[in-house]
Amino acid sequence: MSDALLEALAGGVEVFDLGRPLFIGMPQSPNHPAFNHSLPRRHGDMVRSDGGSAANDIIVMGTHVGTHIDALAHVSHQGLLHGGVDAAEASRGGRFMEMGIHTVKPIVCRGILLDVAGHLGEDILAGGYEISPDELEATARAQGTEPRPGDVLLVRSGWGANFSEGVAAFTGAATGVPGVGEAGAYWLADHSPLAVGADTIAFERLAPGSGHSLLPAHRVLLVERGVYIIEAMELDKLAAERRHEFTFVLSPLAITGATGSPVRPLALVAASE
Repeated sequence: MSDALLEALAGGVEVFDLGRPLFIGMPQSPNHPAFNHSLPRRHGDMVRSDGGSAANDIIVMGTHVGTHIDALAHVSHQGLLHGGVDAAEASRGGRFMEMGIHTVKPIVCRGILLDVAGHLGEDILAGGYEISPDELEATARAQGTEPRPGDVLLVRSGWGANFSEGVAAFTGAATGVPGVGEAGAYWLADHSPLAVGADTIAFERLAPGSGHSLLPAHRVLLVERGVYIIEAMELDKLAAERRHEFTFVLSPLAITGATGSPVRPLALVAASE
């Protein structure tokens, strides 16, 4: 660790937790195995001779449940993954060894919050609202946060407030969910980010009544441009304190050959800022 980094830490760091809690019944995409948690061993099930006891857990869940990051292996188009890799061939043996989540290195980089809802003067954008490239550009300009290659760009719609309202409210099957569409995805990708993220169930705009039937932004980002996607983030605290630029930290679980991983991303800012 460099002296400069040690000095920065000594000055105090404020940490914003951008991850959602994992619990049974939590809002999640219906396309993935639900989160479940139980105690196969409870205190008292086995007691050591000195009176000590231990409890342990078992967790069952999909890798795209809760706050999570998509590996490039997650989405194909016309049978091809990013770089023209044959998706069927890549999954032989039941593992994506070439583009699985284990190939995603821990991320420590500049992060930008594009608070589109805040810029438009809204608490929450309407279900099915498509965030345009012009709105992304205007938000970045108003905040003074010009994206640079290698950044992580986080798009806030305000929809994250619905996470605590239950499955129907957050997944928005009937109402739709706000987010970028194909055009917005190209705007983000053209800035060469390492990853993008949002406070919604599927990152991109979902039309009312359509669910996850069409995901053009996933095609653009994962397949065409090789940009990782982070979903179901908690971005309201960052927005409330107008923390639009920060050090972003994320490390996926190194699950060999998996298409994604649950994560607990962090935004770090100097306490004096």
